[in-house]
Amino acid sequence: MSVQEQIIYINNEQDTEAFGMELASTLEPGDILALIGDLGTGKTTLTKYIAKGMGVTENIDSPTFNIVKEHKSGRLPLFHFDVYRLSSGDELLDIGADEYFYADGVCIIEWADIVADVIPEKAKVILIEYGDKQGERVYRCIF
Repeated sequence: MSVQEQIIYINNEQDTEAFGMELASTLEPGDILALIGDLGTGKTTLTKYIAKGMGVTENIDSPTFNIVKEHKSGRLPLFHFDVYRLSSGDELLDIGADEYFYADGVCIIEWADIVADVIPEKAKVILIEYGDKQGERVYRCIF
């Protein structure tokens, strides 16, 4: 499988929604999305729209204090991780994350760079950066 990099410019929340909904339509059981970006770049917002595109009806918010939240109302289970408070990939494995990685759902991992050493190579990586214009984001999609 060849890995490609695509750069997408997001100008507003409507663009984020359109991107998230389109990406959601392509996701399959076992897919892992690794989101990397500074505080406030929109990792949780993107996750909210991917979840919406998957048909998830539960509220999507940052699971910072839980590490992972399970959402099972969509066409596939969604396992939403926020690993900001962890200091290593080993801590993520200690909570059983590898079981989620190989389950029949989709994993979205916010702050994935913190635990990059334990994320499977098949993960789809999205680097989110601030753009040059007010409100603009740049998504570097590597998958």
